[in-house]
Amino acid sequence: MAPRFAFCLFLIFSSEWTRVFSSPTCTPDVRCSPSGHLAHISATPREFLGQDLTHFGEIPVGDFVGYTEGEASPEVAAAVAESSAKVEPQAAWQEDACCAQEEDQTKLSLPDDRNDLDSEENGDDVDSTADEDPRRRSARGAETWADLGDDGAHEVPYADSVDVQLASSTFALAGDTAHNQAMVHWSGQNSSVILMLTKYYDFSSGRVTESSLWRSTDYGSTYEKLNEKAGPKTILSYLYVSPNNKRKIMLLTDPEVESSLLISLDEGASYQKHSLAFDILSLLFHPEQEDWILAYSHDQKLYVSVEFGRRWQLVHDNVVPNRFYWSRLGLDKEQGMIHLEINVSEGRSQYITCKLQNCSEGNKGKPFPGLIIPNSLVVQDEYVFIQVPTGGRSVHYVSYRRNSFYPVKLPKYTLPKDLQIISTDDNQVVAAIQDWYQNDSYNLYMSESRGLFFTLMLDDVVSSGGPEGNIMIDLYEVAGIKGVFLSNKVVENQVKTYITYNKGRDWRLLQAPSTDLQGKRVDCEQPYCSLHLHLHVSENPYTSGNIVSKETAPGVIIASGVVGPELTTTNVSIFITSDAGNTWREAFQEEYSVFFLNQGGSLVAIRHTPLPIRHIWLSFDEGRNWDKFSFTSSPLYVDGVLGEPGEDTLIMTIFGHFSHRSEWQLVKIDFRSIFQRRCTSEDYTPWQLDNEGEVCIMGMKRIFQKLRVNARCVKAREQYISQMSESCPCTEADFECDYGFERQVDGSCTPAFWFVPSATSRDCITGESFLNSTGYRRALSNNCTEGTLLKYSPRRQKCPRQVPKGLQLFTSEGVLVAALNKNVTFLVFLEEGLSSTTSVTVDFGDGTTISYVNISSIEDGVKHVYGKVGIYQVSATASNVLGFDRVTLYLHVTCQLEQVQLSAPSVAIKNKAVNFTTMLRPANVGTVTYYWWFDNKTEPLLSLDGGMSFTFSREGSHVVTVQASVGSTVHQDHMTVAVYDYFQSHILAFSSNLDDANPGLSEWRMDIGRVVKRSVVQQSLSD
Repeated sequence: MAPRFAFCLFLIFSSEWTRVFSSPTCTPDVRCSPSGHLAHISATPREFLGQDLTHFGEIPVGDFVGYTEGEASPEVAAAVAESSAKVEPQAAWQEDACCAQEEDQTKLSLPDDRNDLDSEENGDDVDSTADEDPRRRSARGAETWADLGDDGAHEVPYADSVDVQLASSTFALAGDTAHNQAMVHWSGQNSSVILMLTKYYDFSSGRVTESSLWRSTDYGSTYEKLNEKAGPKTILSYLYVSPNNKRKIMLLTDPEVESSLLISLDEGASYQKHSLAFDILSLLFHPEQEDWILAYSHDQKLYVSVEFGRRWQLVHDNVVPNRFYWSRLGLDKEQGMIHLEINVSEGRSQYITCKLQNCSEGNKGKPFPGLIIPNSLVVQDEYVFIQVPTGGRSVHYVSYRRNSFYPVKLPKYTLPKDLQIISTDDNQVVAAIQDWYQNDSYNLYMSESRGLFFTLMLDDVVSSGGPEGNIMIDLYEVAGIKGVFLSNKVVENQVKTYITYNKGRDWRLLQAPSTDLQGKRVDCEQPYCSLHLHLHVSENPYTSGNIVSKETAPGVIIASGVVGPELTTTNVSIFITSDAGNTWREAFQEEYSVFFLNQGGSLVAIRHTPLPIRHIWLSFDEGRNWDKFSFTSSPLYVDGVLGEPGEDTLIMTIFGHFSHRSEWQLVKIDFRSIFQRRCTSEDYTPWQLDNEGEVCIMGMKRIFQKLRVNARCVKAREQYISQMSESCPCTEADFECDYGFERQVDGSCTPAFWFVPSATSRDCITGESFLNSTGYRRALSNNCTEGTLLKYSPRRQKCPRQVPKGLQLFTSEGVLVAALNKNVTFLVFLEEGLSSTTSVTVDFGDGTTISYVNISSIEDGVKHVYGKVGIYQVSATASNVLGFDRVTLYLHVTCQLEQVQLSAPSVAIKNKAVNFTTMLRPANVGTVTYYWWFDNKTEPLLSLDGGMSFTFSREGSHVVTVQASVGSTVHQDHMTVAVYDYFQSHILAFSSNLDDANPGLSEWRMDIGRVVKRSVVQQSLSD
């Protein structure tokens, strides 16, 4: 579940509003943009001090680290990172919705004199919370204390009172004052090139009306405007970068003006324009081939290019949004293959595979023979997940390493309303499941290697809805240390933060700091009081949800949170741990963005404030002390920070404005002057990971090399990966409860009340032997050896001969209706029983029966064609020498109904039954349901045959309507019946060949009726 990041910056600025966010966030269900499309967000009020960031500063110095002021917009979560290279431009309606939300916010008045806004630098910042909790009134360093600094009453003091100026240079993007969105890309790979796309998004029209493209070749000291190279009238809307070759740049024009791509192969120095025949909605870059791209259009068509966008070819239409994936070498048969989900009918989709440039009907693969529930296909690492409609409910299926699909096995009485795949790392699946009784929380489950059998990891984990309908789960994996997770759990209506060091086997509360920032003792006793952290973007726009860790800084976690009985959104402070969560200390008592510098060897902090600033703070001892540095002579409204990706050089760019109506100012900072030298081995000290003193974690003793406190040296790339490990003897603590077992108070695993341990494993369906569980299973990433390994490990046994059990039969489309003379595919699955010795017989109910020697030979289903309409009893029987199991379904075979015709006397006597009949065309269409309406009633009468008897209770004209329903086809007819107290009938004789002239229309009978009536009346008058 390691985070993947995009090298990008999100900047928004307008005359009154400004905000920046960092993009990297790990969520279960949102697609990512690693070095692909550089997304943006909308402007929001800078007057609001609250922030909503997830994993702020999580990117290395080479990646973007954002700094935000104000309320979080809904688009923040849309820019999160995930495990694919798919990127999605935001639709215009999302921008409008955000804008509308912003306009509803109450604006705080600001002085008209812009100089007054610089009061922070003049020490005039007013403490608006003077009468509130003192924890909100200071941001002083943990081990230093001084008078208020010149950056305002709440600035953190510094060890050296001298105002140290960092080496910096400033460049203004002249002419872009009105632009309110920007995307930034730094190539990296020893490159000094930075690209920046600024644009003006008109919220009233919902489109981009102006854009500028800037390029720097000197690490951001100067920029060149490239509008002429792109085309003087060209309006650019999105910037894409190949994740495999940062020199390859793709710019997308605004389709309202023209639909085309600008492609650069030299880091943006020159461009070639290529017209598009479709409008791009999203792109998916191949994980290895730098020129292979999938493009999804607004009309649900999928295109492919193997020439980095220069030429495109249609792959398939009716493709479900976001449900297409590149193949993976070593798992799929071919590298150039695509997994995709296509719409087949209302409420049904199909999972198919296609060859890269030949997706003809003959080249399509159908890994699952039946239809699936829409938006359910997930292809991730070794696993493929789908949902299948079965018996009126949704059943989740999984395929491991592209083998056959099997139903996912959850604890018996788990009835999921929703299932989200969190992670497929370490060759196992972590899933979040919302059970039938849950609304605002999910349970976490973890599988064995095949993703089949799931056991509970943690219950009642906090969840919230994301901006685009995605689900945000409060689960965070600490970078660089396998098995360490943080999660927020609901306990008796309170949200508390828990930590695990063994991937969910055991959880405990976080120990609060022993003292606060002022050195006062913190009285906090568990379980009534502990430290609670924000682990993801909060729904409250005035709180932050920030947490960050880094693989190159093992054990260091920085997060915002509170000390108390539960997690709250008030009195939020910044906390830091240096020992992977065992002990914590308070670093700031206000909102700060903190991110890593120097390959994790240093920390940089920027205060959240609506006022312009000119200082940042650096720590060289994991946040215990902070030094203050000036990065600009004039105070700057900070919008964001960009660092060189993946390099050892210490160059960063801070983006901002000198005033709300000025151009963007790009301040390049060179940190090399504050570092004295390159680090040597003497600058490092060993640190051993432990969990409250226990050093054997996940079966290993792990010792990391960490930079010594206050070692001001530049870390080389090879110096931060040093780690020593030693295996530990296995103990009971290294094993979690296996499927069907539950942990007791004494730590043992015993069978759940619904589980029968003697039941044979699914391995006995396809093999001759199985691993008989002892009730325990070792976590896949646990590396313990010997000890109690044999005691708790499963034992391989020969599959016993047993009666087949759990036979399942359903159609591939998940419905019980089939068309006449069309193929019907029946799927047969066996829960328990040895397939090699179990024969299967399928009786189609029409006198046809087919038998198979073993069930494994019908994994692709059994096909049959029915030649007559009707209801058929279809059964499957699995049998061996010990017994059998049988399952039955009833299939309705129908043909297309073309017409229904209603027939009855046109005159009836009051209170006397009238018989109505129907005729169908064709006459035999299968099972028909009739709906009858009499006397203008809204509720119909139902019948299964074409006749109905009804008594009218009053005189007059009555309209009778009938509908005939066959499958999804409905036809209707109606007639009028005249009802009298009394009437006299006359017997009329017609020639035998009268119907020969009948054209078969109901109007013909009505016309003949009028002729007859007129003749009868005339005859009566003459008599």
